[in-house]
Amino acid sequence: MDEYKLKTIEEGLTKIQFPEYEKVSSDAPVFYNPQMELNRDISILALQTYQKEQDREINICDLFGGSGIRGVRYKNEIDGVGHVYINDISELANEFERHNVELNHLEDIEIHQHDASMFLRCNRGEFDVIDIDPFGTPSPFLDSAGYCARRESLLCVTATDTSALCGTYKEPCIRKYNSKPYKSEYCHETGIRILAGFCALTLSKYAKCIEVLLSHSTEHYMRLYLKIKKGSKRTDETLKNIGYISHCKECLYRQTTKGLAASTPDICPECGEKLIQAGPLWLGNIQNKEFITEMIAESENKKLNTKDKLLKLLNSCLIEADSPATFYDVHAICRSLKISAPKLDLILDNINENGFEAKKTHFQPTGIKTNAPLSEIKNILIKLNK
Repeated sequence: MDEYKLKTIEEGLTKIQFPEYEKVSSDAPVFYNPQMELNRDISILALQTYQKEQDREINICDLFGGSGIRGVRYKNEIDGVGHVYINDISELANEFERHNVELNHLEDIEIHQHDASMFLRCNRGEFDVIDIDPFGTPSPFLDSAGYCARRESLLCVTATDTSALCGTYKEPCIRKYNSKPYKSEYCHETGIRILAGFCALTLSKYAKCIEVLLSHSTEHYMRLYLKIKKGSKRTDETLKNIGYISHCKECLYRQTTKGLAASTPDICPECGEKLIQAGPLWLGNIQNKEFITEMIAESENKKLNTKDKLLKLLNSCLIEADSPATFYDVHAICRSLKISAPKLDLILDNINENGFEAKKTHFQPTGIKTNAPLSEIKNILIKLNK
């Protein structure tokens, strides 16, 4: 450790040290990503909200410890935490994890050096929270997480391979998530739904199912918070949320079809062009209103460096809860109509006045989630343009 020039940072109430390096990458001697501070701040609120729901001590697994920042913050900043288990296959990472535990004068934190999947399989049912935050795809570790996860536990999943999930590179998504993506204007939501669908299908092998409490797509990553429930009947029922999105790139029509083996439409009913299919993916809710409301209230009790940004994101997720799958990008529709785009608030007001629901979405600043048909939206845009 003495051979490295150390950098000291503070997040929340926690101070950590790690070797300085020029670029954030998996080649760094000990991994720490400053861009993920928002992710960690949101996790603090989510885990505290979950702990208060459970009303007991919770044990947490930080599967990819790196510098130890995540696991150390969990123990240091969340009330009602029992044991925290920090795992990393790197011996040097383990050294810095121990150093940072001592730096914050903490107890009941165990440091482990194991392959991530083996660590989960050797500790079945031990954790109330499993946090999978890898550099890249979480896909290889979700099977072991499904095996390990206990009833009513919380599974937190980060994916940074957004180019695959969003459809920029189709083959890696098919290979890693067994799902076909499509790069549309709402591709980040499609990516979240592919990730959630893969989690649901993977856990179903163990008669376990998911409830999505919170999801968000931010900068270079996607993040899910999943409540795990058990039972074959309940799991069978939950899998009815798996399905497909059919998209027309000509007129921007889209349709959702539930059912893993459901037949999907081939031809667009609006313009007669061939529809493109994406899936299988999750078509159920991807935000839980009650849980997010509790998280926002909990933010008053925590010291968080990214609080303003965090509250803006959480409030946006709260607003779009219970909305239909996919959204319309106003600019994309206006381009197809060859007209200029009116102000977003004006569009929302007109859709609401016509008896439909319309809300903004965190996925895209120019996006609207609505139950209005595409023809209605186009008519409103043309009318406002005049």
